[in-house]
Amino acid sequence: MNIFSKSVLLAAALALTQTAHAHTDEYLDTVTAPHGGQLRMTGAYHYELVVKNNELTIYLTDHGGTNVDSAGASGNATILSSKGKTRIKLSPGGDNIMRGSGQFEAVPDMKVAVSIALPGQGAALARFTPLKKPATAPVAVAPKAHQH
Repeated sequence: MNIFSKSVLLAAALALTQTAHAHTDEYLDTVTAPHGGQLRMTGAYHYELVVKNNELTIYLTDHGGTNVDSAGASGNATILSSKGKTRIKLSPGGDNIMRGSGQFEAVPDMKVAVSIALPGQGAALARFTPLKKPATAPVAVAPKAHQH
């Protein structure tokens, strides 16, 4: 293998390493989400969870920040906290939104597991800690700017 081939191989390996790092929960917790929620990666998609007034709203996008249509999708969320366990059915809410509501108390230790099945696809699961404060200050990123 010549030096050029080795250089190309090394550059590709480094690019893949940086791509994998860019999508960790720790990294996504430093990104300011478009709707003020918490971002998670699941398969080919990003989910943004917003918790407000006993309602969960999940915005679906691809890795480039392009909206993913929620028509025909189904899903559920399980909320776990020191206050108990609540299961919420999620339904399409227009455009790229899945939405559901129920009786739960938003507390700092809450964890939310979200499962969404898009038409013709299996369910994808994402886990959130929506009220956890990030370890570092958020980095402002435009919705279309996050590329891998």
